[in-house]
Amino acid sequence: MTTTTRAGIARAAHQGWEIAELTLDEPKAHEVRVRFHAAGLCHSDDHITQGDAPVRFPIVGGHEGAGVVEAVGPDVRRVAVGDRIVCSYIPACGSCRPCSTGHQNMCVTGLNAATGMFLDGTYRFHLGEEDLGGFCSLGTFSERAVVSEWACLPLADDISFEIGALVGCGVPTGWGSAVYAAGVRAGDTVVIYGAGGVGSNAVQGARYAGAKNVVVVDPVEFKRDMAKVFGATHTFADAGEAHDFVVDATRGQLADHAICTPGVLTEQVVQSAVQVTGKSGKVTVTAVGKIDERAVKVHAGQLILYAKQVRGALFGDCNPLYDVPKLLDLYRSGDLKLDELITRKYRLDELNDAYRDLADGKNIRGVVVHEV
Repeated sequence: MTTTTRAGIARAAHQGWEIAELTLDEPKAHEVRVRFHAAGLCHSDDHITQGDAPVRFPIVGGHEGAGVVEAVGPDVRRVAVGDRIVCSYIPACGSCRPCSTGHQNMCVTGLNAATGMFLDGTYRFHLGEEDLGGFCSLGTFSERAVVSEWACLPLADDISFEIGALVGCGVPTGWGSAVYAAGVRAGDTVVIYGAGGVGSNAVQGARYAGAKNVVVVDPVEFKRDMAKVFGATHTFADAGEAHDFVVDATRGQLADHAICTPGVLTEQVVQSAVQVTGKSGKVTVTAVGKIDERAVKVHAGQLILYAKQVRGALFGDCNPLYDVPKLLDLYRSGDLKLDELITRKYRLDELNDAYRDLADGKNIRGVVVHEV
């Protein structure tokens, strides 16, 4: 038995998104079929169509999503038919070595994120005779998808699907980059490069952790204005201006942390981040760059003489089974702004328009609302 679904697919780099009707297999062991209500428009999906992400084409886009479980395969225990769920873009099986040591963000069942192939070596999406995977083994730009039960997190009735979609990637990635990966503490000075869907949450995380100065660098005025809504204390269009401010504000001590969350990571962003941090400072790299460019080029002397650190952050070092419910509790209490992240909602047919808006700096986060 198969199901049909409309989906946004990328056939190759630089060709944009195409809406196609696919067939969808029934879920197998430890798999469920989800009817998505909302999908977040993350910059990582734009990296697919820009040729910056090494994926298997054609591919179903989307890795932020929330919906309802329609069907379950054999041996599913985590969710049941009718459950409202958020999909975590990295699954958390709970039993592999990373999961069992508190690193669910590196769960081994997420190994096929770039192909969407399931652990048995097969695919669930089909376009005629052609097999397609879903990005991050999800494919939330499809009205329906078969996903691993380990990618499913419960979504309470009082949380909208649009908000739920965002906590599957962008919110914990940004928040965790500040709170966990960087380890921001009370009184710190933090510089955040890029204030989009991830960077805005890094701002929120840094502020909630108690940073004294939360400095945002972003060339887009709208994003700088919104950064203040999320807790930025100072904003600049230019990294040099931000550096001068940090020198003055810290009396030459420089920043404790720099967090890199631009839409596209560049060598200049990383260099600015390294230069703005002082002794024992930490640079946290969260954003993705172009596939043929090496953005991290740091002279070893800077790291040794000043005991600086440069490290990457995946999913903001968050553990989805623990951190997603916690973040939603902070939203309920008013300590985390999520409604303000959603700049505009789109239909699936407007997918290319949505990513043009992202490229033009018009959105913090766009959301596709599937017709139910």
